[in-house]
Amino acid sequence: MKIAVIADIHGNRLALEAVLDDIARQGVDGTFNLGDLVSGPLEPNWVADILMDIDIPTVRGNHERELIDNPPDRLKPVDRFAQTQMEARHRGWINALPPTLALLDDIFLCHGTPTSDMDPWLDNWWDGRTVTTPDEATVAAKAEGFDYPLMLCGHTHVPRAVRLKDGRLIVNPGSVGLQMNLGSPDARYATIELRGGKYYPSFHAVPYDHFAAARQAEANGFPQWREALVTGWVGAAGLF
Repeated sequence: MKIAVIADIHGNRLALEAVLDDIARQGVDGTFNLGDLVSGPLEPNWVADILMDIDIPTVRGNHERELIDNPPDRLKPVDRFAQTQMEARHRGWINALPPTLALLDDIFLCHGTPTSDMDPWLDNWWDGRTVTTPDEATVAAKAEGFDYPLMLCGHTHVPRAVRLKDGRLIVNPGSVGLQMNLGSPDARYATIELRGGKYYPSFHAVPYDHFAAARQAEANGFPQWREALVTGWVGAAGLF
């Protein structure tokens, strides 16, 4: 069995289409999606349409929760932009997304950690522009009570895999649509293959027309997204 994992699209249709094309060449048995789907100043409605059409297992992220729970005047600018682009069918689909999902008795999907869509699991990216990694005890504590051989998370946009002492594997595939601190604008995702009873992760960086994505963000009134989309060097501060 081989699966693909995507996360943190943030309304970036161009990046999503490039990743889906690359996944199609991988020969996977399924694709899973870990949330933060539409909240970006790009093409959130188109992204929603694509995801609704391919109908893959998907959990909501913290930004979907914000869109569900708040009227426009209580949203931050990027979430408010995304909400204004959503049609009723998009909102209904987002409202129905679960916060977590267990599949095949072996795989667990969440956005941040199993108990929080805001808590980072394998790293921290909001300490300025410095990515920090938690210690083993911190990572293991957030997995307590979730005895799945493979656990998938997103939220921090940093691709990483951690294998706990008991063999459980935790994978963050990185972000499809918004690179931070990585020094590359390429869209990110992961594939994971089950061989001989063990999961083997691989990470993928996919070139796409990031200059066109940056122009979309600027045209929609969010020039601060340009550096992130073009360089991949920025931190999260000031983007949302």
